[in-house]
Amino acid sequence: MTLDVPRIQARVRGLLAEYGIPGASIGVLREGKPAEFAVGVKNVETREPATVDTVYQCGSMTKTWTALAFMQLVDEGKVGLDEPVRTYLPGFTVADPEASAEVTPRHLLCHTDGIEEAYGDPGEGDDVYERLVENLADAPQVFPLGHTHGYSAALGYAILARILEVHDGKRWDDLMRDRLFDPMGLTSTSSWREQVDESRAATGHLIRSPEEGPVVTPVDYLPRVFGPGGNITSTTREVLAMAHVLLNEGRAPTGRRMVSAESVREMTRSRVPIPDPYMFGPEWALGLIVCDWHGETVYATDGSTIGQNARLRLLPDSDTAIVMLTNGGPRESFYRRVFREILAGLGTVTIPDLPVPDVTLNLDLSAYEGVYERPGARYEVSAEGGKLYLTLDIDPMQAEFLQKPDRIGYELLPVSKTHFLMPPADPSEDTQTVAIYDFTNGAARYLHTNCRVNPRSE
Repeated sequence: MTLDVPRIQARVRGLLAEYGIPGASIGVLREGKPAEFAVGVKNVETREPATVDTVYQCGSMTKTWTALAFMQLVDEGKVGLDEPVRTYLPGFTVADPEASAEVTPRHLLCHTDGIEEAYGDPGEGDDVYERLVENLADAPQVFPLGHTHGYSAALGYAILARILEVHDGKRWDDLMRDRLFDPMGLTSTSSWREQVDESRAATGHLIRSPEEGPVVTPVDYLPRVFGPGGNITSTTREVLAMAHVLLNEGRAPTGRRMVSAESVREMTRSRVPIPDPYMFGPEWALGLIVCDWHGETVYATDGSTIGQNARLRLLPDSDTAIVMLTNGGPRESFYRRVFREILAGLGTVTIPDLPVPDVTLNLDLSAYEGVYERPGARYEVSAEGGKLYLTLDIDPMQAEFLQKPDRIGYELLPVSKTHFLMPPADPSEDTQTVAIYDFTNGAARYLHTNCRVNPRSE
């Protein structure tokens, strides 16, 4: 079956209006053949239309690119995934002596290092990743090394980038161009905002209210320290070129080998469990999320900046990849509805629904009550009337811009003894999932949501 582009395009146009997302570019790679289209506008103020040549911020999808570059170093025999980081960065030190001595690239790639993102302000210069590593001496552990999965937005992949920089003798932005972008023939993909062609760039948008509609984000770009973990910009066509590498044993669409077939297998087969398996998937591999869609293994890589979003799904069993880049959201329900339309039209497996609450569960609610937090995030879980509730503290500046209260309450509906659905507090949100787990002395130690882990503090 082939993609019915006019039908899907019309459907997406309607969904954009429903969700208040200004524009989207969508690409499908099916048995090596790409198809793509764009809908909407790049910027609500200029009304310039989005096209397939519009470049979007890919956010944490960047981590998959960085993982590919690092696996090239593995292929070259220059690094080992299970050798200590200190082998390559001799001065590497964090607050915990065990983590300092034993953390490996594999820990960093699959987010089990547990190091808090406490790196100060390493600046915007070419030495940003060198300075980040130097600033880590007092960085504490969110959890013991290897104990659980907890997403690292910037730190883990910045350390990997520094290893690459030391080996190649050049800054990360240059080595990504030399190792990946140029050899793959990518002319629209870049890793630093100063390299972006602003005439082709989408502008990010946020929603404060349905009545007002999307407004231009107050933050144009993430800081440079996020580079290896979140700062690549690209088009749907060139993201699909990266997907082609992963679906075709390391070969680019041009036929050029970018990584070995063994490295691609390692990226997909080296996995750790995700405490909250429902929102994205049950396991995390090396730069990829592992999903279970009705018994079929699907790989995912997603990203969000402040007002732009990227979603990529790889379906090896049907030799298919789907990418969507938007300049608004994020809304998981939007992505699911769009991708389900495309997948149904292609006759492939599709995205499973979230689980339903189990009304028969009899939980000791006191085991979940408490405060779970880390810098920038605070969750308070309380029991009332035989039900559990979660209160989220919002950053005051974010709350002011979005015109929301700085504390928002949600009910937690149990799916199991460790997993909960969290229905939205207002129509601009989607249902989320939460894991509260690792019970010691009768009380949970961690709260995991949106791939982030938060230890109990009270």
